[in-house]
Amino acid sequence: MADFHFIGILGSGMNVIAHLLLDQGFTVSGSDRSDNAYLAKLVARGAKVYIGHEEKQVEDAKRVVYSSAIRETNPEMKRARELGIEVLHRSQALKFAAGKMRFAAVAGTHGKTTTSAMLATCLEECGLNPSYAIGSTVKKYGSGGHVGTGDIFVAEADESDESFLNYDPALEIITNIEADHLNHYGTFENIKKAFAEFVSLIKPGGNLVYFGDDSNTTYLNNHLQEGVNAISYGHKEGNQVRIVRCEEHPKGQDVYLEGALGNVVISLQMTGVHNARNAAGAWAAARALGVGAEEAANALSSFEGTKRRFELVDTIEIEPGADAVRVFDDYAHHPAEIVMAVAQARATAGKGRVILAFEPLLYTRTEEFQKEFAQAMDPADITFILDICAAREDERDDVTPHTIGQHMNEYHYAGSQAQAPALIAKYVRPGDLVMTMGCGNVAPLAVAIAKEIREQRHK
Repeated sequence: MADFHFIGILGSGMNVIAHLLLDQGFTVSGSDRSDNAYLAKLVARGAKVYIGHEEKQVEDAKRVVYSSAIRETNPEMKRARELGIEVLHRSQALKFAAGKMRFAAVAGTHGKTTTSAMLATCLEECGLNPSYAIGSTVKKYGSGGHVGTGDIFVAEADESDESFLNYDPALEIITNIEADHLNHYGTFENIKKAFAEFVSLIKPGGNLVYFGDDSNTTYLNNHLQEGVNAISYGHKEGNQVRIVRCEEHPKGQDVYLEGALGNVVISLQMTGVHNARNAAGAWAAARALGVGAEEAANALSSFEGTKRRFELVDTIEIEPGADAVRVFDDYAHHPAEIVMAVAQARATAGKGRVILAFEPLLYTRTEEFQKEFAQAMDPADITFILDICAAREDERDDVTPHTIGQHMNEYHYAGSQAQAPALIAKYVRPGDLVMTMGCGNVAPLAVAIAKEIREQRHK
């Protein structure tokens, strides 16, 4: 009998919680529709994992955990409901795993994965040995989840379905608030209301750390409980933590911070103004949790990034003496994230071209942001759009890659992931930067493109 059975256990967020519960001595089982790289590690630790969903697989479970991607029509979910088994949303299971630790929740439309990973790294390098659950692999530690001996739990908090309202935070970081997940919220005002409710959950004596350059986040101050301390960070005068300037160096950038919490320089191993902001937010949160100013800055300088955040996958020499081709992968799936990723690619490419391969996620998102996606990708030299990843939605014929492409100066339809590598590789020449992008099933595509480039070179 399993203490917890996960429907969709091989998802990036779900497998982290499963590991956290295994660390605490609970028995874990789970199922998923297909195998992936997470399977072997879970099985090696004693989890029983099924490929495919069947009713009988939940019948001996004490609790069933599901994510927002799992529908009520799922056979395991239906059977759990019939048997009266306790059913927990992923966020509820994460709260359970955190127990009585000080819960630091990181939310926002963009940047929450990197910011939560930065905070976890900072606390770990400062000897506080935090627990953490992050929806991507932290490169320095080789995992997105860890149960530590300290009293702090860092979690990436998902606002997409309001499940972040299940937490009981002592500290929150709000990186930004923009229109997203409108298929759930309906309007931007409803999104803002959800964030207002989220910050109202912070316990008295706790801290809100928020990006202070945007009215969509500054209004949150009005919804705090009495006794909660608010700390703003950003570029503008008046923020308690101000980004004075950023200076690039060969390995990244130096971020100069000034303000009420101290004056420091963080030597980041990554470029981009968005990463400077993420670092400022993580540094401010670490200070609120009791870490010294210089100690926190030095710890953040050791941060190596997370998987799928402008991640260099391969470097390929296709002509002797010519500039190499670099293949990157990025998680960006919202127009504002794509703008930042393409800008970072452009700066990194130098004189080379930027070739983008984008997999849209969800038909509703594609339809809602079709013009914004087009505008965000137009600065790339060559753009390929793959078939839409339906994820939890039913397939539609009226929304296609052309829904985005019709608003662009030029684009190429890339088809499925099986078809795309050969097509994209034909366009590559020395010095190009190729970047795959999206949050659905696109992660393996960068490796496949790099392989195809090599094979075409040797033909």
